[in-house]
Amino acid sequence: MKSLLARGNELSSSSEQLKILTDVSERKSLPLFETKLEESGMAPFLPTRIEILQVNVGKLCNQTCKHCHVDAGPDRKEIMSQETMRQCLDVLAASEIPVLDLTGGAPEMNPNFRWFVEEAAGLGRKVMVRCNLTILLAGEKFRDLPEFFAANRVEVVSSLPYFQKRRTDAQRGEGVFDKSVEALRRLNSVGYGIPGSGLVLNLVYNPGGAFLPGGQSTLEGDFKKELKRQFGVDFNSLFTITNMPISRFLEYLIESGNLEEYMEKLVSSYNPAAAAGVMCRNTLSVGWDGSLYDCDFNQMLDLPVTGNVRMIGDFHLASLERRKIRLHQHCYGCTAGSGSSCGGAIA
Repeated sequence: MKSLLARGNELSSSSEQLKILTDVSERKSLPLFETKLEESGMAPFLPTRIEILQVNVGKLCNQTCKHCHVDAGPDRKEIMSQETMRQCLDVLAASEIPVLDLTGGAPEMNPNFRWFVEEAAGLGRKVMVRCNLTILLAGEKFRDLPEFFAANRVEVVSSLPYFQKRRTDAQRGEGVFDKSVEALRRLNSVGYGIPGSGLVLNLVYNPGGAFLPGGQSTLEGDFKKELKRQFGVDFNSLFTITNMPISRFLEYLIESGNLEEYMEKLVSSYNPAAAAGVMCRNTLSVGWDGSLYDCDFNQMLDLPVTGNVRMIGDFHLASLERRKIRLHQHCYGCTAGSGSSCGGAIA
């Protein structure tokens, strides 16, 4: 494990992260993810159809969360240009892709964020925004975001590690829980999460350590009960997402000495039913510079899509729906237990 610990400060390199996962798998005799798919009768691994265009509009964020696979933060300079956003809109206009899923960083910090949302909504597309909640309290510039979201019927998906202050702040930073609760109240005040409003507010749960998330339905019940009882907060659904062994969470696994055990846990928990429904099969991920990826995790590991269509400006639906999805050992994270996707548990 010393050799892994020595690598802990080199994780800015995506190739180094992939090598670490390969080395651990070889040392522990863990099967390749492709082998598991072959045994499940799912090789080659191909898309179903593209139903979601997930766009990372930049890595700039007002937070620095310990589990963030994007490695986002206040010092990041990567920001999607309006020209690249326009190319994404052209793709939506020329296709029947029904959903635009905006992520970051804090996507709201992109200077063209509101224009992008309004244009997509104007095309009749469902717009989802992965909001970290605290951005709603980050200054006057962002204060009216709940009203803006409501006016454009945006579906809000927000991370909240737990319904208790201690666990949330330990993962996302001091004071984040109190700010998140205030932000949720503001969203509730314009109708989000309120039955009959049509304004959807979903929460995301990531485990606070090297273990898989608990049952999604049970956790959702606990969250709804406690957030309502303690803070008067309502929301629609809770999504449970497995922490991926990449970026900051990989660094945590190395520093805590949990990497090998965590990888063994992911592999032993492989679920073919979850593998059949992973997000890379119906989602196309767009990087801040317009590069195309099978999923948000492959984007952070610099694993672009296969084939000749690599940029959003060259989008060709038929070619992309015939591509072979790129795989590596981190893919076990999406297929362990009940599975994990941007929409929560799968199986």
